[in-house]
Amino acid sequence: MSEHGKHWDTAYEWKAVTLLTIGFGLVGLDRWIIAPLFPAIAPDLHLNYQDAGNIIGALGLAWGVAAVVLGGLSDRIGRKRVLVPAIVLFSLLSGLTGMAGSLTSLLLIRGVMGVTEGAFCPTSFATTAEASKPSRRGLNQGIQQSTFALFGLAFAPIIATQLLHVMSWRGVFMLVAVPGLITAVLLAITIREPVTVRGGGTHGASHGHGDIAAQRAPLSEIFKHRNVPLGMLGLLCAMTGIFVLSALTPNYLTDYLKLSQGQMGFVISAIGFGGFFGQFGLPGLSDLFGRRIMAVIGFAVGAVFLWLFINTGANPPLLFALLFGTTIFAFGLFALITGPIATEAAPLGLISSAAGIIIGAGEIFGGGVAPAIAGGIAQHYGIQYVPYFALAGLVTGAIVSLFLQETAPRKAKATVSDLDKLEASGDGVV
Repeated sequence: MSEHGKHWDTAYEWKAVTLLTIGFGLVGLDRWIIAPLFPAIAPDLHLNYQDAGNIIGALGLAWGVAAVVLGGLSDRIGRKRVLVPAIVLFSLLSGLTGMAGSLTSLLLIRGVMGVTEGAFCPTSFATTAEASKPSRRGLNQGIQQSTFALFGLAFAPIIATQLLHVMSWRGVFMLVAVPGLITAVLLAITIREPVTVRGGGTHGASHGHGDIAAQRAPLSEIFKHRNVPLGMLGLLCAMTGIFVLSALTPNYLTDYLKLSQGQMGFVISAIGFGGFFGQFGLPGLSDLFGRRIMAVIGFAVGAVFLWLFINTGANPPLLFALLFGTTIFAFGLFALITGPIATEAAPLGLISSAAGIIIGAGEIFGGGVAPAIAGGIAQHYGIQYVPYFALAGLVTGAIVSLFLQETAPRKAKATVSDLDKLEASGDGVV
């Protein structure tokens, strides 16, 4: 139904977006609650800093590969056939983490969990886009993405450290699996598939894909826009900052600065709250001031905040404020690079492919390899040097961003993307 029509199903839109927002938040919760729990897990399973980095990295590596390989699966078999099994599996695997008895079992469980979350991520983004009225699509996708940081990196440290007062770390993993199973049932009941009309042509969100496919640019065209390879490098740098800090800062605070578990949980929650606000703020400002300048500012100011964090002692309120500032920009960069920068660099019909390549590179290296390297630094040189690795990522990202081509409509000649043409066709989900 046209967005200008009288019968857009707004009730379905908000139900679907709400559930998908909760679902992606639970992805973040299940992924990241292991970090604040690691100081409690390590003595039981005889793990070290290198093991912590490897466990975080295994999930990130699997996520990146799965997002590239499985990202288009729901286009062929349907959204619910990917969304529902994926959320059920990663919830069960989160609970199964609480039954792990060794490093090997943890690596295996978290690796498989990364595959299921990597499949859920692009499918949920596509489903949100289809459920959204075109004029609200960007807003809805921003809302959905922001809960990853809010649930996984703001609420998770608080939940984990408080629950440890009343149960073991194993019980915490089993408890946090429950909301995902409930959400899976609600998604199965609520989500609608795009309607395909047999005999030629489609209706709803699927309409127009055949037309776009007929005039789609060759895949080789993706790298002709310099913002694609630069976006890959930039996202790698941003995610190095995000995931190195998220993975090992809990141990930095407890082992090096000697904060209590409760103080650590409070400080670490700044990552999630900062990320939540940053994913709205930085891309929005880039509409006004330009993509390139906001990317450069984001990396540079994030690096300044992180430098101040590194040089602050055991002062929880100040540490919280500085970590909040760092991650506003780091997570804002994630949204900026994977959103408008990737979209505006994509050739006709290859928006998802361009975004998938950029996200895959960032996740595999920034989310997978970087935490493992950080674990090695902590193990062999000391946990106090890990934040400098994250700082190097942000500084490098500022340099890379200087070479971005400006694509913001206010700052460069506006172009019409294939998604704009799809919206102009006047079709939507009813």
